[in-house]
Amino acid sequence: MRVLSLFLLAALAAPAFAQAPGPDWRKPSDAQLRRQLTDVQYRVTQRDATERAGTSPLNDNRAPGIYVDVVSGEPLFSSRDKFDSGTGWPSFTRPISPGAVTEHVDRSLGMARVEIRSARADSHLGHVFRDGPRPTGLRYCMNGAALRFVPAAALRDLGYDAYADAFGE
Repeated sequence: MRVLSLFLLAALAAPAFAQAPGPDWRKPSDAQLRRQLTDVQYRVTQRDATERAGTSPLNDNRAPGIYVDVVSGEPLFSSRDKFDSGTGWPSFTRPISPGAVTEHVDRSLGMARVEIRSARADSHLGHVFRDGPRPTGLRYCMNGAALRFVPAAALRDLGYDAYADAFGE
């Protein structure tokens, strides 16, 4: 029953893909992305929007697994680094690997912030702030609409074998 609920939670995240991206993965055209993503997923990942605080089912997710880019399926964050920031958005202390995300200066609100984007698909994910917990002191404040959760029990089945051992799968 627990595994079934994890898969239902993953389905709620409206994946645009079924498995981990292969080495030949290419970003779909804008027209394809509009068809594959929900309106909010498209606006967040492709138009740098921010979802309303507290609206993502991933915000309160406590299950073990990884969070991947909803566009490409590239691994971005681990549940082991997730924490409750009280902000209304899923928050992490670090990316799953050093090259998983890229940082860019964002001056869109009249101030300088550090925007976080996925490395492969260049999806807008959110921002990083220096008010997080130890060990990093960082808070990667991500839009849940930009993420898809892959439960630990499904990692091997969906091609994320490299991350399964971290969860004893």
